[in-house]
Amino acid sequence: MASFLTDQNFNGDILTGLLASEPTLDIVRAQDESLSQVPDEQVLAWAAEEGRVLFTHDKHTMIGFAYDRVKASMVMPGVVHVRQNLPVAAAIEDLLILALLGTEEDFIDQVIHVPLRHVR
Repeated sequence: MASFLTDQNFNGDILTGLLASEPTLDIVRAQDESLSQVPDEQVLAWAAEEGRVLFTHDKHTMIGFAYDRVKASMVMPGVVHVRQNLPVAAAIEDLLILALLGTEEDFIDQVIHVPLRHVR
């Protein structure tokens, strides 16, 4: 099972629901690792050093920086972009699928978008 990091603006209700559904998930929050006010590139560097896949709502900059790391042949353990307006229950369901079924290798150099299926 992979390890995860939520960025500073990640929806706390989603995180709470994930941990309530599966307390064994290895998830840390950026705030708890003194990453609240650091640039996105540093958050990704920390995630890479720690081998943690990043959960984020930030599609405007974080995804671009993730792809920049891949292009530069830097370690990029993976980014999961969760659509900001996705209902909490739907986000939890898809993240649980990824977290419980995915291995660390499945996420390497990948940007995965949630929802995993089209939602209207």
